Order: sequence, then structure tokens, then C-alpha cells
Amino acid sequence: MSEASSRSSLRLISILVVGSLVLVLGYALVAQIMRPSADPYREANPTGLVGDIIQVEVRNGCGVSGIADVTRSFLRDGGFDVVEVGNYNRFDVGTSYVVDRVGDLEAARKVANALGISETHVRQEIRADYFLDASIVLGADYGTLVPFRDTSPSAP
Repeated sequence: MSEASSRSSLRLISILVVGSLVLVLGYALVAQIMRPSADPYREANPTGLVGDIIQVEVRNGCGVSGIADVTRSFLRDGGFDVVEVGNYNRFDVGTSYVVDRVGDLEAARKVANALGISETHVRQEIRADYFLDASIVLGADYGTLVPFRDTSPSAP
């Protein structure tokens, strides 16, 4: 192979690598701009919970290992205060939902919006003995939620 041919091949490879990087970075930028940002701050605080950040618990209601931990990380990265993670009292929940625990439906809706849960799946079950704004119960549809949309097939 001649020296000119080698240089030409090297330039072509360099252009392809740089072009690929530009495409990947462009996609990441557009994806970040298009995704609505979560608002982890409560507008009202009817029960006097500590701080201004929405406090939630995450419960696994479908039995798939690790999904509550993935959701916890996602919510914490979004600024929410996840105070507890664990299993729900059963594993046959089909559709994920959010439960308002303190009478602040707007805070529960913000949690649902951050996860991609429809507002029709936000309920109100006020519990004075719960010191958090909302409970999240992950159902068998967890794969449609925002934290799981961009994960690889090997993820939970």
C-alpha cells in the first residue's frame, strides 16, 4: 500500500469516527432537551413534612428483582427524596401507580410525571402515620416507565 493511500485511509477513518461522535452527542443533546425535567419541589406542605423536596417511597409490586433500586436512583438523580425502597405486599400488580399520602395531589402528580405514569394512575389514600408525600407501586408495566426506556435488554 502506498503512503498516499495509507493517509487517505487514515483520513477517512478519522472522519468516520468524528462524524459518529458528533451524531451520538447530537442525539444525547436532543434527548436531554426533549425529556421534560422533573420538578421535585412540593408546592404545598399540608402536613408539615421536613424540607421542600417531595419525599417518596418505592414499592416493587410485580416481583422483578432490582426495579425498585433502579427507580430510586432515577428519582434521586431527578432531585426527589426517596426515603424507603422495598417490596409491596403482593407481586400481582399489573399497572404502576402513585399514591398521595398527605393530601397533596400536585406532589403525587409530579412524581407520576417524572416516571411517565399517567395522571389517571394517581390515587389518594391519606395516611397520617406516613411521613412522606407519595408511595410508588411498580407494576408489570414497569418497562414502559421512563427509568427503564433507555436501559439495555439485560437490565431488570
